[in-house]
Amino acid sequence: MADRKAKARLEVRQAKPSDARAIAALAKRVYGEFEPYTLREIRGQLNNFPDGCFVAVLDDKTIGYCASMRIAGDKALKPHTWDEITGNGYGSRHDPTGDFLYGYEMCVDPKVRGTRIGRRLYEERRKLAEHLELKGIVFGGRMPNLKRFWRRVDSPQDYLDQVVAGKLHDPVLRFQLANGFEPIGILEKYLPEDVRSRGHAVQMVWRNPFVDQEESAKFRVPRGVESVRIATCQLQARAVKNFDEFIGHVDYFVDVAADYEADFILFPEMFTLMLLSAEEKELNPIEGIEALSRYTPRIRKALSEMALRYNINIIGGSHPTQMEDGDIHNVAYVCLRDGSIHEQEKIHPTPNEAYWWNIRGGDSIDVIQTDCGPIGVQICYDAEFPELSRRLADEGARIIFVPFCTDSRQGYMRVRYCCAARAIENQCFVVMSGNVGNLPNVANMDIQYAQSCILTPCDFPFARDGIAAEASENVETLTISDVNLADLSWARAEGTVRNLADRRFDLYHIEWDEGSAGGDRPDGPAPLHKGGPGGG
Repeated sequence: MADRKAKARLEVRQAKPSDARAIAALAKRVYGEFEPYTLREIRGQLNNFPDGCFVAVLDDKTIGYCASMRIAGDKALKPHTWDEITGNGYGSRHDPTGDFLYGYEMCVDPKVRGTRIGRRLYEERRKLAEHLELKGIVFGGRMPNLKRFWRRVDSPQDYLDQVVAGKLHDPVLRFQLANGFEPIGILEKYLPEDVRSRGHAVQMVWRNPFVDQEESAKFRVPRGVESVRIATCQLQARAVKNFDEFIGHVDYFVDVAADYEADFILFPEMFTLMLLSAEEKELNPIEGIEALSRYTPRIRKALSEMALRYNINIIGGSHPTQMEDGDIHNVAYVCLRDGSIHEQEKIHPTPNEAYWWNIRGGDSIDVIQTDCGPIGVQICYDAEFPELSRRLADEGARIIFVPFCTDSRQGYMRVRYCCAARAIENQCFVVMSGNVGNLPNVANMDIQYAQSCILTPCDFPFARDGIAAEASENVETLTISDVNLADLSWARAEGTVRNLADRRFDLYHIEWDEGSAGGDRPDGPAPLHKGGPGGG
């Protein structure tokens, strides 16, 4: 009888972005005593250093997870908190030149403890540290029995000493000591949410025996090439007879960008407004937005079919969409060449959008996983709020697409200057695309001003003035440029300035309200300019 090899029940492997939801569910099962991770934090961990994140999967169910990052010894071995060292949980302080591996998460499903899942995950970390020739592994270890024995010890250090001496029992510390880690001190107020450890942790170290600990290791980021080709479409407003004529103009630019083998094409904010020229009479702003919203299913379908047909990722500017509760939101439809459709709502409607068009703001901004890595989308005015870009960068975004719609040069420059700042602050590429021209019979498109562009950080690997490419003002055109994502990795680790790495997490960080109902109209009097976008 032929030998039939049974499928392995247990797999320990590198975690992937598609594992994020399963990891979040695991964390919820494990950490019932305090707030588990959000999906956004897990995405950040997986995107910022995928090589350092591992999952254990048993019978197709995720039962274990560990996350780690590289960091310099002078940071890892000195006192710190969990929020400070991890970049508020996103793993965004990963340093590809760091000489230590820092483990900041290890969780195993309680139902499978005793099957050595934790030991297997620790072994993956150890193999990674040895492969990278790092000096060792550092982490802050929990001591969950500290609360129980608090009255019997003088301090957290006394508790540690008694556990090491075998006088007290702590299952976590015992496990870590058995795996070759040595305690070097107490990290006070390491994780305040960890009530059982009274917020403290033990600073644990494993030193790589295959590396000279006295030698000053110097790691460099390879100046490799990770090329992505980006096209930004500066679209001319024109009267159209029907939907098919409109979508034909869009199809033309997608086809041209695909001929140039672009990976992405970006269209402007509210690029579908020209559909209102097909109406029998001029509609007021509210009527116009409601009429546009009825095109939403056809817009989604057409863009998705183009992305598949032309093998290109399409960031579909933005389009007003009626939500289930009846509110109108300004939504960017991101149609990827694998057939998937993603949505990013505009978070901050401008005063004009809110007052004249009754557009409400969305409540969530997240990275979108693509075949070129994670990206972010910020619609026009949103680029003027730095917290949003920083969140996308923490989640791993290296390209942020900004479709915009501005009627004046002042409005355009507000968006342009802010986008340039976002590229510098987050050491990422920012791509802008706007409308040009006018439609006299469409109240919302009296005049348009744009100069679409692809912006870079300002440092040696990039364009001298921080502009990879830009279009001529107010002319319909397609602007294409190659960008090297590997340059961002180098700049973040070894650049003249390192904005992401140098943040003072001991002084400040952003707290996000995950349960926000949001979307309120901006306060203030009625805008002076009636019906126009008033963008930026």
